Amino acid sequence: MKVLIVGGGLVGSLCACYFGLRGHEVHIYDFRNDPRTEKLSKGRSINLALSTRGIEALSRVGVEGVILEHGIPMKGRMIHSKSGEKKSIPYDPVYKKCIYSVGRKHLNELLITEAEKYQNVHLHFNHKITSVNFEEKKIFFKSADNNNSELKEDKGDLIVGADGAFSIVRREMMKQPMFNFSQTYIEHGYRELTIPPANNFKMESNHLHIWPRGEFMLIALPNQDDSWTVTLFMPLVKFDELQGKEHAIKSFFQQNFPDALQLIGDSKVIEDFSKPSHLVSIKCTKYNVGNKAVILGDSAHAMVPFYGQGMNAGFEDCRILDEFIHSEGLDLEEALELFSITRAKNAEAICNLSMYNYSEMRQLVTQTSYILRKKLDNILYWLFSSKWIPLYQSITFTNIPYSECLQNRKRQNVILRNVFYVLLCASVTPISWYIFRWKQSL
Repeated sequence: MKVLIVGGGLVGSLCACYFGLRGHEVHIYDFRNDPRTEKLSKGRSINLALSTRGIEALSRVGVEGVILEHGIPMKGRMIHSKSGEKKSIPYDPVYKKCIYSVGRKHLNELLITEAEKYQNVHLHFNHKITSVNFEEKKIFFKSADNNNSELKEDKGDLIVGADGAFSIVRREMMKQPMFNFSQTYIEHGYRELTIPPANNFKMESNHLHIWPRGEFMLIALPNQDDSWTVTLFMPLVKFDELQGKEHAIKSFFQQNFPDALQLIGDSKVIEDFSKPSHLVSIKCTKYNVGNKAVILGDSAHAMVPFYGQGMNAGFEDCRILDEFIHSEGLDLEEALELFSITRAKNAEAICNLSMYNYSEMRQLVTQTSYILRKKLDNILYWLFSSKWIPLYQSITFTNIPYSECLQNRKRQNVILRNVFYVLLCASVTPISWYIFRWKQSL
């Protein structure tokens, strides 16, 4: 089978490894130059959190070792208060599991290099896809450097769209009957800053650092060169208020993130505080056009980054698609239909959870009710680890489908609510009895 993959990013390059390993002829077409020859694009390098789903997908093609070698383990969140106090909240206090900080560009380079090792995988960079013909299974493209260049085409047996949130392949799918699509921009944006390697010793290692401030937050993830990638998430209107006002920017950081400002540096904060990037959540159904095309990753389900599952969900797409396509008893169209049905409901669940987790990270982590629920979940997890898996652990450290994780959480909430009512009734009954006896004795 000849497979045409549109997009050579993280999901596209891993998908090429899967098809390459199975012996298919694979052609990757990407708009960019080869990222291995390019410098890091500023503002696009949000560090990624690699967790169990992503690691499992990488392991199926034998690349998890080389990836984890360059990842930095993070065992929990380090919460910074305005006064400078810090508190560590482990991700998994029972089994001590961790997630890994990986750089987007470096990971993409590693996966492209791995895909290139297969003789049946062919890379085509600097190719701008202009349109797709699903009936003929063709893609049309030009040189990305010359818009007036000759229009060319390639024909395959399957077209895979892995070309991101603003996918050309998905755009063409939207012309198909019964294709549903929704796109939501949130009113918050982000901007990247950096803590230089010289200040690395002042940051507790192996943590994802968070400065939660209610309406906005700052996070920091470690890099291999001992620097930290810092990201400010904030309402877009707040970015507009501060834009170009050096004194106001410095004052804002002094008031809300004084310890982070010391680590980043006054001049560097002002220098890097430019226009924010936007955050979008995309959902659609369905993911395939018969046996002709399928979309994966952000092309199918772009999500805001607050659950750290965008990349992991995309990698999981590759694993599950591979399992369906090469499952006995299924032809290609049946496999793609099953993949579409299965992944759409799970993608919707994690997209919704990602939106919710922004609220948790920037404000709930400091609230007593959140902390108590977290402790209760961990106690029950320790006592009944096979029966009671907290939501975060099930999303991050298992391969349980996202929608089932969400259903488990709802069942847990019902159980705890019922237990609370029972305990409340149990305490009220003797109190009522004593009051009754007291009145009788008067």
